[in-house]
Amino acid sequence: MTIKGHCVIILWMEICARTGLREEGRFSMEQLTYYLAVDIGASSGRHVLGYVQDGVLTLEEVYRFPNGVCREGETLCWDVDNLKSHVIAGLARCREIGKIPAYMGIDTWGVDFVLLDEKDELIGKTVAYRDGRTRGMDAPVGAILPDEDLYARTGIQKNIINTIYQLMSIKQTNPEQLAAARTFLMMPDYLNFILTGKKAVEYTDASTTGLLDVNSGDWDRELLDMLGYPADIFPTPIMPGTVLGTLRPALSRELGFDVQVILPASHDTGSAVLALPVVGDAADADHIAYLSSGTWSLMGVERTTPDTGEVSRAANFTHEGGYDKRYRYLKNIMGLWMIQSIKKECNDEYDFPTLSRMAKEAGDVKWRVNVNDDAFLAPDSMIGAVKAACGADLTLSEVLAVVYLSLAETYRDTLDELEKCTGNKIDTLYIIGGGSRDAYLNELTARISGRTVYTGLVEATSTGNILCQMLGSGALSSLSEARALCAKSFAVTKV
Repeated sequence: MTIKGHCVIILWMEICARTGLREEGRFSMEQLTYYLAVDIGASSGRHVLGYVQDGVLTLEEVYRFPNGVCREGETLCWDVDNLKSHVIAGLARCREIGKIPAYMGIDTWGVDFVLLDEKDELIGKTVAYRDGRTRGMDAPVGAILPDEDLYARTGIQKNIINTIYQLMSIKQTNPEQLAAARTFLMMPDYLNFILTGKKAVEYTDASTTGLLDVNSGDWDRELLDMLGYPADIFPTPIMPGTVLGTLRPALSRELGFDVQVILPASHDTGSAVLALPVVGDAADADHIAYLSSGTWSLMGVERTTPDTGEVSRAANFTHEGGYDKRYRYLKNIMGLWMIQSIKKECNDEYDFPTLSRMAKEAGDVKWRVNVNDDAFLAPDSMIGAVKAACGADLTLSEVLAVVYLSLAETYRDTLDELEKCTGNKIDTLYIIGGGSRDAYLNELTARISGRTVYTGLVEATSTGNILCQMLGSGALSSLSEARALCAKSFAVTKV
């Protein structure tokens, strides 16, 4: 081959890399638009590319990295420098494989945040929600505003991990940090700031703080003043689907490409619920509930109007934000965190299918625990915490059976409460997310709840993130169209 011919091929490969043309044994003339979901959970993160071909959405994981809390002294923290480096490394990986995203979006867990000073530098430690600093912080908040009044304003489930209590801890123990703060950003917002230089707070994640007005979707400025939190540090929440901007010029040069950053539903469950594989408008399907099953289990329904009455508050349902200003009327349940903790405690000797099988073999043991008890939030030993709650010296298989049965019964009870609070018969449950792979838990949920259960869409959060980017870029025109594409693209199985 001549030097000239060799250069032509290299140039053509570069064009393919920049435009999304694929090489599959031969050069394809079909141009694909790639959407990149950066989905970061409490234990891991991944970069997932999505593209539509022949009317079907296809996903491809291109980068994965570990995440988790680390101890800084006595404090449980997030390693934000590690997160930043992995987000950028995943973008570089897209360049390496020649699949350059036109759009990208970041989602993470909720409630956690950073404070930036006047130089946009981090103030203090980036403390994780499982840290014990919020213990007892509901008392000073309650002295300012009783629980029922707070719920009427925000519609948010009382949970000691919520941002409202984290900020009260800072006010009580490190008031100088609040005094020095110039900007409040949630975790995905901070990562977006690193990428784009734009400071913005996305609505669905901000809704987990317990500080938004449930009706307006904006910060409850009066509440912030009552609590003594500086209202001017909170940027006005922006709706998912908004185009935030492009990469910082220096980062774009480093990567060798630019990309439009679009705000997805940046709370991971907000993205997962957006991707419900239901044809039509799920908000109109009053009989359908969802369970986003992962480290946390989030069970609920979609609503278009809030219900902040006493029955709803007493049942501890929350009104987290969703796409198109929907309300994710749901309850947070401890979820597979308990199983993950047991696996880690056993030094990863058993994989998840083995742990599930051990629980099944132990059968319907007689003990149960309240999976939402604070004792299971961050114990030194999850096995020991379950044994202590049962008051029995259980085998490992029995401990696992207790967790599985207790989770399934909590799901049943939550569905019953949803019926009571909404006045609708809930006969169908969609289980989505990573936990939908646990066949035994799915079987238990169907049997114990007496509902029709469908599973599938393991990558619900990444899918919803990508669908929101498609909505924001104009590739999709409505939530109904997005869900129809999801239902067409991914298999759903009846348990």
